[in-house]
Amino acid sequence: MELDMDFTTHKKMAIDLFNLTWDLIEKQDRTEAENDSMVYAANASRYHWGIVGSPLNFARGEWQISRVYAILGRAEPALHHANKSLKLCLEHDLGDFDLGFAYEALARANAVKSNLAEQERNLELALQTAARIVNEENKNWLLKNIDAVSTGVIPV
Repeated sequence: MELDMDFTTHKKMAIDLFNLTWDLIEKQDRTEAENDSMVYAANASRYHWGIVGSPLNFARGEWQISRVYAILGRAEPALHHANKSLKLCLEHDLGDFDLGFAYEALARANAVKSNLAEQERNLELALQTAARIVNEENKNWLLKNIDAVSTGVIPV
């Protein structure tokens, strides 16, 4: 069952909620209510993309949800959504940029779980994937995020 909205409304909701989530991710001193809003917005964005988006939107939505849960220190849902992002990237051959971020999400989620072996394995996969990215700006953005896994700092 879907909400009774037109395509344009679903797409606007997906984009606006994704951007709201990103604004909350970047906010330094979030309140508990803002943390809750970050979770709700990320999941709602993915819901709307599920209606009007493509596998690329789905993978990025799953990645964002994983990032939110990792920020909040919740390893199990972070791993769950990182794995969903990876699966979508592989099944739909979404390219090295998104694949690298799926591995980065798995590394970050495993860092939260304190699973150093899996964190390192996924960091290595992310680095190998980043090396194949031709666009330097995209490569550098991914590398910044990979480097930030061990610090927990969110690059902006």
